[in-house]
Amino acid sequence: MTQCHVCFRHCSIEEGKLGFCGARTARNGKTEAYNYGRITSLALDPIEKKPLARFYPGSRILSVGSFGCNLRCPFCQNNGISWSEEAKKYALTAETLSPQALAAIAADTRSRGNIGVAFTYNEPLVGYEFVRDTAKLTQAEGMKNVMVTNGTAELAVLEELAPFIDAMNIDLKGFTDRYYGNVLGGSRGQVLAFIEEAVKRCHVELTTLIVPGENDGEDEMRELSAWVSGLRNPSGESVPLHVSRFFPRFRMTDRAATDVKKVYRLAEIARENLEFVYTGNC
Repeated sequence: MTQCHVCFRHCSIEEGKLGFCGARTARNGKTEAYNYGRITSLALDPIEKKPLARFYPGSRILSVGSFGCNLRCPFCQNNGISWSEEAKKYALTAETLSPQALAAIAADTRSRGNIGVAFTYNEPLVGYEFVRDTAKLTQAEGMKNVMVTNGTAELAVLEELAPFIDAMNIDLKGFTDRYYGNVLGGSRGQVLAFIEEAVKRCHVELTTLIVPGENDGEDEMRELSAWVSGLRNPSGESVPLHVSRFFPRFRMTDRAATDVKKVYRLAEIARENLEFVYTGNC
């Protein structure tokens, strides 16, 4: 058995088997990214779709995804590539791209307004080696690198990636240990530590998806936004927060979409503490 050190789970993985995330394996006594270069999604997106509101607004970015995730959000909109059961299927069918090939595609799409590569759709941190290797090449081309992530990783992983990442949107999914642990299968403490370090290294924006009956309390938003208010991006600006509307998905189709008025109300509360607050999916 080989222990993985990417996230708080520290999975013990049998040789040739997969860890909890469905994206990491053990080979010759070391863990590595089983999903390395195995691409399930590739699209040229507006930067605002990440969402990033204060990082090269009006530009586009080449968005790329693989498979696997170390959380188990029951409302996941990309469950077909994120949950490990489905990830095993994609392991056999995903197209393979080398870092060199992906960096070349990014460079070739400059004429279409592309500024770089965004690692997104599934959780990029579970395959951080591919992110690192590609981002080095993209950076050498004078282009930007973005990660859209749940922030569930050890700081050693962030340390490897940080020199090559220009911006992140990190999910701050809620502000209680109950929600992170019982509903998402995650660690709030690890996410908070990741965010605190990430803002020292690159431009960061945060997203909170408001799920009815789970993280939609006004007191929770006051606590969350007060914590965010203590963060500063390298530019000195406060960290933007995106307050986003939930729609029934995957294993959480038993409840209605978040009331738009609720999203707007929670955004108002967040603005008591924060300069930059945006609403999404409304």
